[in-house]
Amino acid sequence: MSSRDLLPTASGRDTAQYAWRLLRQRRLPLIGASASFVVVGLCALVPPFMLGRIVDGIDEPGTSLTAPVLAIVASAVVGAIFTYCSVALLARVGEPALAELREEVLDKSLHLDAGRVEAAGVGDVLARVGDDARTVASSLSEAIPLLINSLVLVTFTVAGLLALDWRLGLAGLLAAPSYLAGLRWYLPRSGPMYRAERIAVGERAEALVSGIRGAGTLRALGHQEPQLAAIEERSTAAMSISVGVFAMLTRFGARSNRSELIGLLAVLGVGFWLVREDAVTVGAVTTAALFFHRLFNPIGALLYLFDELQSTGASLSRLVGVTQLPGTTATTAAPPAPGPLRLDDVAHRYVADRTALAPVSLEIAPGERIAVVGATGAGKSTLGAIAGGVLTPSSGEVTLAGESYQDLRGPALRSRVALVSQDVHVFSGTVRDALTLGDPGADDVRLTEALARVRATGWVAALPDGLDTAVGDGAHPLTPAQAQQLALARVWLADPWFVVLDEATAEAGSAGARDLELASLAITEGRGALVVAHRLTQSATADRVLVMQGGEIVEAGTHEELIARQGHYAELWSAWRSSSSM
Repeated sequence: MSSRDLLPTASGRDTAQYAWRLLRQRRLPLIGASASFVVVGLCALVPPFMLGRIVDGIDEPGTSLTAPVLAIVASAVVGAIFTYCSVALLARVGEPALAELREEVLDKSLHLDAGRVEAAGVGDVLARVGDDARTVASSLSEAIPLLINSLVLVTFTVAGLLALDWRLGLAGLLAAPSYLAGLRWYLPRSGPMYRAERIAVGERAEALVSGIRGAGTLRALGHQEPQLAAIEERSTAAMSISVGVFAMLTRFGARSNRSELIGLLAVLGVGFWLVREDAVTVGAVTTAALFFHRLFNPIGALLYLFDELQSTGASLSRLVGVTQLPGTTATTAAPPAPGPLRLDDVAHRYVADRTALAPVSLEIAPGERIAVVGATGAGKSTLGAIAGGVLTPSSGEVTLAGESYQDLRGPALRSRVALVSQDVHVFSGTVRDALTLGDPGADDVRLTEALARVRATGWVAALPDGLDTAVGDGAHPLTPAQAQQLALARVWLADPWFVVLDEATAEAGSAGARDLELASLAITEGRGALVVAHRLTQSATADRVLVMQGGEIVEAGTHEELIARQGHYAELWSAWRSSSSM
């Protein structure tokens, strides 16, 4: 269905084992829910049995109908109470289990390597943590209780039918081959279709998210129509699969109705013969017919639940597949003292036949500021992402103070190396919330100092509620430059040893460029820094400048040394000065 390297999907066995591990941790409510479902199933047998007794009692003068009627009423009341108990107890089992699953999936998703996310596509990740999680949650609150209740009802009703008269029971079982034939037709077709549907939903999300995120660029280049066509194509593909699923389900329903007809005719036919032979009473046949009729809903629910269960199973296996990804827990504590950040023969390929970064060796000393310049596609951002620890190189090793990045994943690395890119997310919450992500214990004095460092004190003070102003989706909008200033302030509050700035001033525009450049200088002061320079004024103040071309470092030195060489950097600087003076 997709040429992308999608995230893994767990096997049926692994999915079942994972689900059981979550459920068995809550045994008491699970046992209580099971007992409640049993009581509900037993209560469901009372009305048909009592109605049969009422039918027989009509032919006997003086027979009181009070007891059967009261039994029916009592069974209804008891059944309602235990139905509530079963659903409530099942929720106490399932909801915490689902919450644990979602937390683990979200944790693994947030710690995915950037290259892995790009290979799978953002749509695949969003479809799993969004659509798949909602599908499982909906099934847990609606389908699972109905499934268990239906299984109990079918089991007890068939047992009651056989206990009433084995011949009537066998007559009812004549419908079983027809039901099984319907399932045999349905199951091989439904599983692949539901898996294809989930993948198609991910493909649709990928096209939509890519279009929204790159809307400005697409409009500027005049490519909005091809992107809209791609969204429509993938939406149509997802819709076509959903329509096919519905058509398949409709045909399955016709087979289910045929099975019901076969079973009811068999029970009534055998019952008529037994009554004529005085083998059973009319009331017994009435009970048998009502028993079988009562099977319509639970059997129908079971059959139709295969529709939702197949979809839920596909979603659950995709979620469990994410939990099976390798963990990112650090195995080594953060180095106690600052040391150099080294890249030894680091290279990277996003696709097998295309080198994005040739083998590069680089050392950044604590407090040293290195600027990286070059044309688009030269490998600058790849180098920055590897140094920032968000991209694992195809080969080579990255170390911090002698410790490998492979051992410093998670908090151990994030507390020492920070990366700020040009795509900054504005978190929903207050300005204070956005800043304290860098240092949860920071007080207002420290927050104000951080804002002053990045030259954001003025506009934050002008907000309606200052630090307590809500920003993000549906709240006070921030300009790209303001969002970037908050990101830089978070870095200052986090106080890492090294900072990687990947074109962090690119979205500021001419009005905010100077402020962001000064903010960038402020947060790199006293720290090691690798600055992917969008503006060459940033390289002029760096301790060293690296010039990249075709994934390789072609020049290295100070700004003055490179200007004197009259090489590629000198050409870039001359072009930059000319464009700036216009």
